[in-house]
Amino acid sequence: MRKIFLALALMHFGMVQAQDTGEDDWGAWYMYFGTNQIAEKFSIHSEAQFRYYETAGNFNQLLLRTGLNYHINSNAIATFGYAYINTDNTFEEFENEVNFKENRIFQQFILKNKVGEFNFEHRYRLEQRFIDFGSFTDTQHRARYRLQVTLPLTDTFFLNAYDEVFLNLQDDIFGQNRLYFAFGVHITENASLQVGYLKNHFNQINFDRFQLAIFFNPDLRKRSKATD
Repeated sequence: MRKIFLALALMHFGMVQAQDTGEDDWGAWYMYFGTNQIAEKFSIHSEAQFRYYETAGNFNQLLLRTGLNYHINSNAIATFGYAYINTDNTFEEFENEVNFKENRIFQQFILKNKVGEFNFEHRYRLEQRFIDFGSFTDTQHRARYRLQVTLPLTDTFFLNAYDEVFLNLQDDIFGQNRLYFAFGVHITENASLQVGYLKNHFNQINFDRFQLAIFFNPDLRKRSKATD
């Protein structure tokens, strides 16, 4: 895993870097994800992401997302949800900079399967994006597909990797691609931590991002029974 991280980093630093975009700096995404079971077939998705152009500064994006999950079975989940995104598109801290805001509706379907020791997850997502640029608004539509692979190392430690492609349903088809590698730790039965690296590729630019993610998946039915 260390060799993979080093190889990807060397590839990045060998490229010609753009100016004033943050491309030549390692950014960071600090994230929380939760799946909160509320019934046998239903759970609530909760998510918060704080994204920076640098590891501890130059705010880039706040993303808050929630949704209602319907568990068809243990290997298939359908979701309908909403997200709010606040984005600062500039790298340097300029005066009078204007952020753009987005309200997003999404539909999602997840399929899981296992091959040997490897756990695979296929995530299909459609998004309807309502973006406010300040002086004008725009509506955009996008499709996403993510293939994720998890390899348990022990009962406590695991490796996780995924590749996700974003396809615009208007204008230029290719939106972006995200390649991710991480080392994970199961902290408790329903909580885990992942530390990883993300290569975020756009048509004209690439970003390297350190990622720190906390996953907390409580069964809220147990809490409700305990307080009855």
